[in-house]
Amino acid sequence: MRLEDRVAVITGAASGMGRAMAIRFAQEGARVLAVDIAAEG
Repeated sequence: MRLEDRVAVITGAASGMGRAMAIRFAQEGARVLAVDIAAEG
């Protein structure tokens, strides 16, 4: 899967599947916006 010229917005990117997806999408050429919130609120 090639993602050049694509933008991916990944939520929950601090760990788990969100982190893995952010890394993989970036490796495939996407521009990645990775977001998460602190557990404390």
